[in-house]
Amino acid sequence: MRMRLYLRESDRIRKKSFRENLKLFFYFVAGGGITVEKVREREIFSNPYIIRMDKFADSLKHLSEAFLHLEDYKGTFTRDEVEEMFLRVSERVCAGCEKKNWCLGENRIHTCQMVYEILCTVEDYGAELNTEMKRKLQKKCDMAPRFLRETLEVFGDAKQKLLWNNRIVQNREGCALSMISFADMIQRAARELGAGIFTDERLEKKIRNQLKKVGIKVISMVFFMSENGKYEIHLTLKALKGQCVATREVARILSVCTGRAMYPEAGEQPIVWEEYSTIIIREGARFHTLQGVAKIGKGCEQISGDTFLMTALPGGKEGVVLSDGMGSGEEAFRESAMVVEMMEELLTAGFPMKMAIQMLNTALVMGREEVYFSTIDMCVFDLYEGSCELLKAGASTTFIRYADRVEKITSSTLPVGVIQNIEIDCVRRELKDGDFVVMVTDGVMDALPVGEQEALLGTFIQGTGSENPKEMAHHILEQVLEWTGEAPLDDMTVIVVGIWEL
Repeated sequence: MRMRLYLRESDRIRKKSFRENLKLFFYFVAGGGITVEKVREREIFSNPYIIRMDKFADSLKHLSEAFLHLEDYKGTFTRDEVEEMFLRVSERVCAGCEKKNWCLGENRIHTCQMVYEILCTVEDYGAELNTEMKRKLQKKCDMAPRFLRETLEVFGDAKQKLLWNNRIVQNREGCALSMISFADMIQRAARELGAGIFTDERLEKKIRNQLKKVGIKVISMVFFMSENGKYEIHLTLKALKGQCVATREVARILSVCTGRAMYPEAGEQPIVWEEYSTIIIREGARFHTLQGVAKIGKGCEQISGDTFLMTALPGGKEGVVLSDGMGSGEEAFRESAMVVEMMEELLTAGFPMKMAIQMLNTALVMGREEVYFSTIDMCVFDLYEGSCELLKAGASTTFIRYADRVEKITSSTLPVGVIQNIEIDCVRRELKDGDFVVMVTDGVMDALPVGEQEALLGTFIQGTGSENPKEMAHHILEQVLEWTGEAPLDDMTVIVVGIWEL
């Protein structure tokens, strides 16, 4: 009875204000029999679009689980497979041998055992076997050289097939795990959107009237509140005939209407024209960043194998990605550039940072005979909170310069592109006005004496008098080059990001 009452009341809940919804929410929870999680889940699933996305994600998960339950890895050959190899060898070698009936009849068990011993010996000693095994084979087989040659050939073919099958299993598992992660992301994003979208008829009417005064017609308006309580407004609008309005003017009007500092989304169109378009206006952040870069190629070459990215991300965040490709020069540049471009696609699309790295690693490992690896050093700044998250996959030490000290953040993980299941180190730090994050590639660290690298680089960073990130980056690189006194033995890149409160 209580559940039926709740279902009837839920229609009224959606029509009331946010505060009234909250009161009814706790009223029904307090009534007993319905947990907070059940109410939250039912409220989210009341949106038909979210229901469809959730079903889509579930289908992806079921498909992925089916992939995971197919053929598993095989570390060794089965008894039937060894028997099949023995038959193939005997058909090729023993057809014209006088001892065929005896070896394959009465003495079959011992002959099979000899083949098995050869295979085991090959694993330990390679095709040359060892002296004892060769003597044993020559005593028991009149056609020992040919028998050994054919056995090794059949074994090589079977082993290659085993390796390829395991590679297929590995690739399939990688795809399945990526699909599961993608499905989780879809469900999480749908729930966040369902929980964050709200209606405010009074505010909507006020915004429409104010925009109409400056010559803008609004066809739709969506209000969204992020987890940290920040506003985001999506407007589908156009300027009236013969007019055009700056997007910044729209943001100013929304600031007045909401009582919050609102700004256009990064990269938003600057002008509202006579054709309908959708623009995003966000609540402004408390912090902003400035970046500086200094780099030099191996042996002072023009092309460096290090690639970096600095970009605005959804939710009031900014990302910095630094990648060091295997080796140096043009080939290393192509590899690291591909990694950075793929990371940009995933991050700007809204993929979680760890998931983006894991999916990228799967893409690099699958379908490649040779190993090409690249490090990933990522720092994502939350400009609302003034914090940063550092994620590392095979990357060098990162330094954070506070007002009174320098912190060193190290990692012992492997780069992307080496193995399927990669570990990613992740740390979070709170930053204050005037703090700096310094990211470097291995070439910078390796140029300094072993055992003193972090201490020396920390001294260079602490001793920099400039507050300009670009000047600081060049100063650090110059100090390292001056210390070595020779041309760079590897590509070197220094990125400095400073954060300040508005």
